[in-house]
Amino acid sequence: MEISQLPLNALRAFEGSARHLSFTRAGLELRVTQTAISHQVKSLEDALGVTLFKRLPRGLSLTDEGNALLPVLTDAFHRMSTTLSQFEEGNFSEILTVGVVGTFAIGWLLPRLSGFKRANPDIDLRLKTNNNRSDILLDGLDFFIRFGDGAWHGTEATHLIDAPLSPVCSPAFCDFLAKPADLAKAELLRSYRIDEWPRWFAAAEVNMPKLRGWMFDSSLTLMEAAARGVGVALVPVSMFTHEVATGRIIQPFEISINTGAYWLTRLKSRAETASMGEFRHWLIGQVGSQQLL
Repeated sequence: MEISQLPLNALRAFEGSARHLSFTRAGLELRVTQTAISHQVKSLEDALGVTLFKRLPRGLSLTDEGNALLPVLTDAFHRMSTTLSQFEEGNFSEILTVGVVGTFAIGWLLPRLSGFKRANPDIDLRLKTNNNRSDILLDGLDFFIRFGDGAWHGTEATHLIDAPLSPVCSPAFCDFLAKPADLAKAELLRSYRIDEWPRWFAAAEVNMPKLRGWMFDSSLTLMEAAARGVGVALVPVSMFTHEVATGRIIQPFEISINTGAYWLTRLKSRAETASMGEFRHWLIGQVGSQQLL
């Protein structure tokens, strides 16, 4: 079917509904009624001769055809939006959208970003922080700086920085921690990666106590809880050098474990733009200069 035969509003209605899995939320985003969205999606299905959604009692789910169409439309609309926004107020600027794990953004990237701005004043950098769970395509990202092992399907990954995990605590807590075995008396704060504390105690050659501390979904909140005296947290200490230097948190033991690293990732199917190349070269240069210190 010729794309010129498909109504743009119907394509937008489907794309928004597929992202939200809701005609109502798509309508709110596109500022039309839920009924209008439903009719537009139905007209698109009729034109294509396929069913794009399964209408369920409590919402929507995508069919195989809908799953095939969604990433294509999301990418196309993102590219159009990005290009059009470059002409805002009659001025042309390159837009670069980078997703960043919150810990890396605050602990490493933000203190250095002014240098990138000075070197690239025409690049409009837009950061989206998250807790390591994002979709490069659906979230409209040019790059995604994430933590892990570097193996993500369909993704090109460039190693940036290793981030060994080590316990940290408030200065008051530190007075009670003379040796690793003393952690049995502390609240051990946990992340959703359940193997971290067991691996650390194995490295310390100490029997692991029963884990009873609170659980958090990011190293930022783990560190903050530790700094406030809630317990002892296992975090990438290299991301919290300011807090260590100012004495807000203490690293009581040098023992650490490697569970992953930070990587600069992008889709292999996405051609690198000029602004992406500038950011990649700058970022790798910053990492290299730090490793030489």
